[in-house]
Amino acid sequence: MSKPFNYKHLYYFWVVAKEGGISRAADKLDMAVQTVSAQVRELERSLGFALLKPAGRGLVLTDAGLAAMQQADQIFQLGEDLPARVRDAVSAPTVRLAVGISDGLPKLVVHRLLGPVIPEPHLRLLCNEGEFDELLGDLALHRLDVVLSDRPAPTNPNIKLYSHGMGSSAIAWYGTANMVAAAGKNFPQSLADVPMLLPTAHTAVRARLDHWFEQRAIRPRVVGEFEDSALLKTFGASGMGIFPAAEWVHEDLLAHYAVQRLGACEGVVEHFFAIGTEKKVQHPLVQRLLEAAL
Repeated sequence: MSKPFNYKHLYYFWVVAKEGGISRAADKLDMAVQTVSAQVRELERSLGFALLKPAGRGLVLTDAGLAAMQQADQIFQLGEDLPARVRDAVSAPTVRLAVGISDGLPKLVVHRLLGPVIPEPHLRLLCNEGEFDELLGDLALHRLDVVLSDRPAPTNPNIKLYSHGMGSSAIAWYGTANMVAAAGKNFPQSLADVPMLLPTAHTAVRARLDHWFEQRAIRPRVVGEFEDSALLKTFGASGMGIFPAAEWVHEDLLAHYAVQRLGACEGVVEHFFAIGTEKKVQHPLVQRLLEAAL
């Protein structure tokens, strides 16, 4: 029978890797340097591989150490989350849903995508906005239940993720009444003569917009680029320029912003996805989101 794995050794190694050295780890753990070093060596002996190697005056992870660190991150992050989960379980009944939102995804679209779970009486919705790759990392570490994005997850043999299509929307051009009037004649070629606001290249739709301009030989006068879709619309509503938006939320857009529709961006479509980890037991609210998209 194999010897049980010693998680205490793994924890000391994890702290050493996070702190960048045995001395700093020993200070954080309030332990002797020799004790921490011995614990890490015990872990290396049990695994059969060196996890750390000298680099200048410090230590860096070996390939084996990097693999061990990735696993340790998942294990101890779950441990750090445990007290909060227990407190939530014994306090007022709640159904917690942690959602990652890709920063290029239109906020009005996010609200519509989450519509099926909003009526949940004991919902505790945690929305975390960030860059796509960072959100996928948090999803893999089980810090998030689902990620909403404008693109599917890339293929990664080390992380099993699924991408579920949640819908798509045609794109149209919007602006203030004055902007729409200025660009109303000879549309869409008139878009070369008015200031233009566009999402940055980190959004999936930007490449499609650029291709749309190229096909029509239009050279837009771009005066602003925005990572945040709500910020783009806010500046558009202030009269800074014409901007693209998903027609899927046309009514909400007009209700929240003092803008008008100029015309269609024919052929350009924005797609929306829910990304999750492959689990046998699915979060009930994530399952509700997926079923609503069918």
